[in-house]
Amino acid sequence: MVSSQLQLHRYATGRESRVVTALTLLKSHLFKYQGHVSAALVLGGVDCTGPHLHTVYPHGSTDTLPFATMGSGSLAAMSVFESKYKEGLTREEGIDLVAQAISAGVFNDLGSGSNVDVCVITKGKTEYLRNHLLPNPRTYVSSKGYSFTKGQTEILYTKVTQLKPKVDVSEGGDAMEE
Repeated sequence: MVSSQLQLHRYATGRESRVVTALTLLKSHLFKYQGHVSAALVLGGVDCTGPHLHTVYPHGSTDTLPFATMGSGSLAAMSVFESKYKEGLTREEGIDLVAQAISAGVFNDLGSGSNVDVCVITKGKTEYLRNHLLPNPRTYVSSKGYSFTKGQTEILYTKVTQLKPKVDVSEGGDAMEE
């Protein structure tokens, strides 16, 4: 939705959209629905004014910080950023710091997944580093795969209920307005 609105904005203005425009569209939409969309977002990008990083909360409020975390593992990730972040990190130092923060979230929260994906955003380019780290690999994977023969699990009882569709057609009544 926001992507299409930004594209229309680019057509209307003839220039690239700014990150703050995307931020305004997102927070306006979330504020309108008062948190019922349940989207907690980290928005990052680079435009003509430089790099930006924002958090957008489900009710539409926003923060602009040098680092951001959202989600169930965010407290553990934030502790890594607060203790190790410094200005002027190189690209590799930044990727390493983000990977450490995500790993902290993974290890300290059961709902945070099991791998580390990193997204590097530079002017004109977005690079996705999928499975950058795999801190919790599967310890045993069968070389043959898994196959369970039919009847391996005992069925205690079976109950089948036939459902009959209920159709109620009524004649007459008031005509619909046009």
